[in-house]
Amino acid sequence: MKLPEQAELVRIFIGEGDRYEGHPLYRAIVNLARERGLAGATVTRGLMGFGAHSRMHYAGILRLSEDLPIIIEIVDRPDRIEAFLPELDSMIAEGLVTVEKVRVLKYLPGEKR
Repeated sequence: MKLPEQAELVRIFIGEGDRYEGHPLYRAIVNLARERGLAGATVTRGLMGFGAHSRMHYAGILRLSEDLPIIIEIVDRPDRIEAFLPELDSMIAEGLVTVEKVRVLKYLPGEKR
């Protein structure tokens, strides 16, 4: 797949404990993005954060995690992102979704393992 230089980035902020149909929400989103043939997705776990409820989530010394923040990033052509957004909206009960224009400098597959 070749990405155009002008693309869009969807950034999704959710909690690690968020679920969709019994599965972790971040996995469900990434699996759907792959099924829809989007260029790629990355999931990152945050060390600390808060959202609309202003409840602090963080990994402390005495606990492994307390519903840590999760960020999912997906980059693809604007039309493919636009088609993906309604499905994404139906999956997310609470969180934040942003879309921004990005300039793609390079998108190349590595050698197959």
